[in-house]
Amino acid sequence: MAEENKRDYYTVLGVEKSASADQIKKAYRKLAKKYHPDMNPDNDDAASKFKEVNEAYEVLSDESKKAKYDQFGFAGVDPNFGAGGGFGGGFGGGGFDFGDIFSSVFGGGFGGGFGGFGGNDPHAPMQGPNLREMIQLTFEEAAFGCEKNIPIERIEHCQECNGTGSADQKQEICPDCQGTGSVSAQQRTPFGVVSTQKECPHGGGRGYQIKNSCKVCSGQGLIRRRKTISVTIPAGINAGQAISMRGQGHAGKNGGPNGDLIIKIAISPHKLFSREEFDVLYAHPISFVDATLGGELEIPTIDGKVKYNLPAGTQAGTTFRLRGKGIPRLHQNGRGDQYVTVNIQVPKNLNAEAKTALRAFDRAMKGAGHKHGIFEKDKKK
Repeated sequence: MAEENKRDYYTVLGVEKSASADQIKKAYRKLAKKYHPDMNPDNDDAASKFKEVNEAYEVLSDESKKAKYDQFGFAGVDPNFGAGGGFGGGFGGGGFDFGDIFSSVFGGGFGGGFGGFGGNDPHAPMQGPNLREMIQLTFEEAAFGCEKNIPIERIEHCQECNGTGSADQKQEICPDCQGTGSVSAQQRTPFGVVSTQKECPHGGGRGYQIKNSCKVCSGQGLIRRRKTISVTIPAGINAGQAISMRGQGHAGKNGGPNGDLIIKIAISPHKLFSREEFDVLYAHPISFVDATLGGELEIPTIDGKVKYNLPAGTQAGTTFRLRGKGIPRLHQNGRGDQYVTVNIQVPKNLNAEAKTALRAFDRAMKGAGHKHGIFEKDKKK
């Protein structure tokens, strides 16, 4: 599954983060049975979900992998995840190394450069990594938009030392690398002496040294902080889409800008409605009498109930349209429509009086020129 489409493993299995091992196993077995290829032949969507469920269970059923996933998100269990600039859900454990963060995201140390900054200068500005979160919305919240508060955990500059890592805010040029962040190393090979560049071990590739480390951030210049972000959800957003909040991601380096906060949208199923783009789909039950004689129906919509005149002789499976009763179009004017499919409910457990009336109706239908009565099967019982 592509990285940008990865869903949180707990969301995949439909369990809370605090779920026990037994709850995780039970959820997995239920979904694995539901999406198993044997139960869904030639169904690519089910095959994809089956693979996704197995991937989630493989991580969450293993205590070690689960701990790493809880702490670092996808970056903790998939070394290839994050090349696009995300970390799943922040950092949940103890200490961290900002150099490692940039290395895993940008494919290099502090000197790698990003977003047009840098080159090989360890003092050049570098944009911070993006932070990725997922938010669950109700059907109506996604349709009409809303304001949501979401908790995040991100890397910020230490306020105690102004991000310098030094208690006295002094940084000295590293005497070993002279501020370049890298040192030369020579290695003898069968082809001669090869000279390579490697990260300076004394300055951690930063090009400077700190003699009096800040006690709050342990000399990193960065701390992990939890906070709540207010997010405006636009009307008409759909599942799988994302909202980007510029500058709300992890802190940048050397004055570089913060990364962005990317919020992936998930929508809870509705008990009545489903959705196709901006149209709402709904199945409405009607009686045999309504289908035959017609009548006024009350149809639920996302705006409330509306009245609809059902024509006489409506057949089962007929679909009619309520214009403008669908989802507001994202960042546009207008709305989609609501499509209503009628399903005729066949009565059960009729009493004697009702059966007599229906048989009389059946005879009347034959008298009107119909070849077969519609209750022929019931008469033969």
